[in-house]
Amino acid sequence: MTPEALDWVARFRRHLSTERRLSPHTDAAYARDLAALVEFCDAQGIADWSKVDSQYVRVFAARSHAAGLDPRSIQRRLSAVRSFFGFLMREGVLKKNPAHEVRAPKSAKRLPRTLDADQMARLLEIPTDDPLAVRDRALMELFYSSGLRLSELVALDVTDVDLADRTVRVLGKGRKTRIVPVGRMAAQAIEKWLAERPGLARSDERAMFVGRNGRRLGARAIQSRVAYWARRQGIGVHVHPHLFRHSFASHLLESSGELRGVQELLGHADISTTQIYTHLDFQHLARIYDATHPRARKKS
Repeated sequence: MTPEALDWVARFRRHLSTERRLSPHTDAAYARDLAALVEFCDAQGIADWSKVDSQYVRVFAARSHAAGLDPRSIQRRLSAVRSFFGFLMREGVLKKNPAHEVRAPKSAKRLPRTLDADQMARLLEIPTDDPLAVRDRALMELFYSSGLRLSELVALDVTDVDLADRTVRVLGKGRKTRIVPVGRMAAQAIEKWLAERPGLARSDERAMFVGRNGRRLGARAIQSRVAYWARRQGIGVHVHPHLFRHSFASHLLESSGELRGVQELLGHADISTTQIYTHLDFQHLARIYDATHPRARKKS
């Protein structure tokens, strides 16, 4: 690029440091991203910023991706380029921003972590030698049995659970009510907890799960108790309430293949939200395939 074109990069960086007062870390990131743009333009034989159009910016983003830059880094790089061209527009060098409508490739969806069936069984086999442990066993069994969100379990009242019918009435997102089955083990654990509950709960408290103060158990307390039991039971990963929901969905889908049914049980408005669990199942199948298929097994 021409010395004049390069001078505009220097002016832009001075603008960032004096007017926008960016941190040294952010300034260094801008410097790297704009240096990459200059290198790309030199390779394309572009000598002036006015010659850069949206197609060149798209190719620049694509080359960055091909070079191994992850989507988030490309998004940051495009943000720097967009800001630079915006500065050139403000200074009257350009009439439009060629990076305005160029977007980075979508980041791959991070698949939710799950516990396998053996890990879940070990976690749920906690000693129930005091009322709080009985309560914790019941709430964790219900998490896994019915795939409840943390907020849904916190909001449960005693009257929401029908042990005779083995169902629980849940108020989900958008204040939509759904009826979810309760498994046999969860029903037994809840029955034991209901026998202990009067010794803890205040007379006017409607909540299914209560704390030492006799009032509704809060989300933070549930998170803390779940993490405590995971450590005590030797589960080697960070366990949080939503992990039960992920495991519930993954195990159910793996066994049944009924995506629509799992959607209903989870209370997802859009089936695309539920489809992430099909990827989890595929990963499991892919591992089996790689380990067992004669044409897939790696040579030892």
